[in-house]
Amino acid sequence: MSEPSTAPESAATSHPEPIVNRLSIQGATVNGSGSQTANNTLLRSIFQMGIPVSGKNLFPSNIAGLPTWFTIRANADGYTACRKEVDVMVCMNAQTAREDVAGLPAGTTVIFEESLNLAGLRDDLDFHAVPFAKLVREVCPVVGLRRLVVNMIYVGVVAELIGIEMGEIEKALQKAFATKPKALDLNVDAVKAGLAWAQENLKTHSRFRVERMDKTSGKVLVDGNYAAAVGALFAGVTVAAWYPITPSSSLTESLISLADKYRLDPETGKKNIAILQAEDELAAIGNVIGAAWAGARAMTSTSGPGISLMSEFIGLAYYAEVPAVLVNVQRTGPSTGLPTRTMQGDVMFCAYNSHGDTRHPCLYPADIQEAYEFSLASFDVAERYQTPVFVLSDLDLGMNLWMADPFEYPEGGIDRGKVLDEEALAAAEDWGRYKDVDGDGIPYRTIPGTPGGKGAYFTRGSGHDEYAVYSEDGDVYAGNVDRIKRKIQGSAAYLPQPVTDDRGSSIGIIAYGTSHDAVREARDQLRGEHGIETDYMRVRAFPFPESVKTWIDAHERVYVMEQNRDGQMRNLMRIEIPSVAEKLDSIRHYTGMPLDARTVTDAVVAAEANAKGAN
Repeated sequence: MSEPSTAPESAATSHPEPIVNRLSIQGATVNGSGSQTANNTLLRSIFQMGIPVSGKNLFPSNIAGLPTWFTIRANADGYTACRKEVDVMVCMNAQTAREDVAGLPAGTTVIFEESLNLAGLRDDLDFHAVPFAKLVREVCPVVGLRRLVVNMIYVGVVAELIGIEMGEIEKALQKAFATKPKALDLNVDAVKAGLAWAQENLKTHSRFRVERMDKTSGKVLVDGNYAAAVGALFAGVTVAAWYPITPSSSLTESLISLADKYRLDPETGKKNIAILQAEDELAAIGNVIGAAWAGARAMTSTSGPGISLMSEFIGLAYYAEVPAVLVNVQRTGPSTGLPTRTMQGDVMFCAYNSHGDTRHPCLYPADIQEAYEFSLASFDVAERYQTPVFVLSDLDLGMNLWMADPFEYPEGGIDRGKVLDEEALAAAEDWGRYKDVDGDGIPYRTIPGTPGGKGAYFTRGSGHDEYAVYSEDGDVYAGNVDRIKRKIQGSAAYLPQPVTDDRGSSIGIIAYGTSHDAVREARDQLRGEHGIETDYMRVRAFPFPESVKTWIDAHERVYVMEQNRDGQMRNLMRIEIPSVAEKLDSIRHYTGMPLDARTVTDAVVAAEANAKGAN
């Protein structure tokens, strides 16, 4: 297999040859103006041409009318992380246009509404003034619809400039407006108007071009929240309780849509799943815990502020040993923070959530496939270990479109763990709800209503012994929480194991979650541009298995790449594996923007220079 190209994609060059299938397109528009449909049309059209692609949506957290940006990256080598550079810029927002232009690298193609008068701002950009306001009047007679249609005109202009096939644009629009034929016709006409104007008036095309490839065959475009919803559906979830919060709301909304189609009793037509919008986050997790205690497979989806409000009940579930699945689609904090920006800011918070001594299994999906797989697996983990489980996604994964292979139907049944039925209870000589019979810390549980009358116990969040009897004995308490700790640590072997790519280097990089794509690309940049070879480990779950310590021990220096201010994963490793603390350094990115490869590359180069200087 040949090495991916490490040629820079930046527009900051005077090289005359066209740059094919290595570009980023950014549209600067107004929130609520229908630009999302236009941008997704561009993204899907490029994807349908067989070119690997990804999209990043940067939108405001409050009201319509504020600036929004959407960036599409097309890359022949399959790199899908965010890029700092923009190659084709579409300026439709007067509020930000001048600032947008000022930050572009030399050589960028700029398409703008002609009334903005941007062409005189710089002489090192390729400007194209387009009469969008005039064109939309010609194509859309209804004044109230023009603000929603005008963005489709720039789809046509961009298509002509960079070579997107019109047939693929029409296919993408048919998908977007499958149930709205009148809207479909209007939007197709708008695209064609932009295309025709560009063909007639533009004397040059952009240096940045797309040409048909065959690298997306069989793949789909999907967001991580939808993938997690599919995973929960296949896992057999029967109760989902939630309170809406950005950026997790679309997960439960997707589950509702899936349930409407796939969770109907064939005889009665009624749903066989309960999805409840609670009055707040505390009520939501209370519903989940109650349902799981009663035998349901139950979950909630939320973000950091929601986890904060749920913490008291999470402690109850941990100590009373009730399974629960919590999908945390992380955003920036603390407090309200930047609710429409991405971050890996809840790593420590989830690992040790609630007051007292607690530890919780946490899964860190890096892509769409793992968003699906880890959501699916989390229900088995929760029931096997009778404990809350966190799936730590983030806004970048959850709300943006990513390429993925179609989901595989799960094989085998579900793992409900140590559940005693009537027959097993009858055979048990001395059953106690919290007895460690097998030496693994995991007790046997019963489902309320199990016939026979032998499985009853009192579920309490206060001190209790192995028979669930109230106790304030300190030794009994210590023995109980030590057993729970041993149980949770035992989950390390059952959780998704780290993935490594070792090339014999003494320098290691650790990443988790959506940092993976940027690190994957950065390693190629480090090798190709700086001659720095690195080994790589992607951590996929907490508690950490022994292999994490072994891998760190084998390296002289290890950089932990994370998207938070305080180096939370590094700190978690220092707590859990204190012997490796001195080897770990953190590379931190916490602007709320998705991580890009160049940030990783520059940080590692600087750190290595410092390390060599110190020696």
